[in-house]
Amino acid sequence: MTVLERKNFDSPDESRDFVAHGRLEVLRLEAGTVRRATYEPGWHWSEHVGPLAGSTTCRATHFGMVLSGSQAVRLNDGAEIVLTAGDVFSIPPGHDGWAVGHEPCVVIDFSGSDPFGGAPSGNELVT
Repeated sequence: MTVLERKNFDSPDESRDFVAHGRLEVLRLEAGTVRRATYEPGWHWSEHVGPLAGSTTCRATHFGMVLSGSQAVRLNDGAEIVLTAGDVFSIPPGHDGWAVGHEPCVVIDFSGSDPFGGAPSGNELVT
């Protein structure tokens, strides 16, 4: 059955604070899960999430769009890009990422995989 749904990030189904440098908000709809992540200046996946995930690089696939700010991404093979506001991205598993600049980087992620490559959910990411 197709359902007409509307949700808003003002009332997410789930939210997590990253250890010291950001926030994740999750909306679950019948058609899929949408996440909004805010990476504060100084956030670095390998430093702030990797130890919780037990990995040096993120094992998730990401498909989304940058709303504001900038984020750098480096693949395990050394390829690197900087994503900025308005960029739509597809990032394969095996990467590191970090906020660039002095303003938060806000991204919307439409991918269905764990957004942090196997990092625990819930209070493990809360400061």
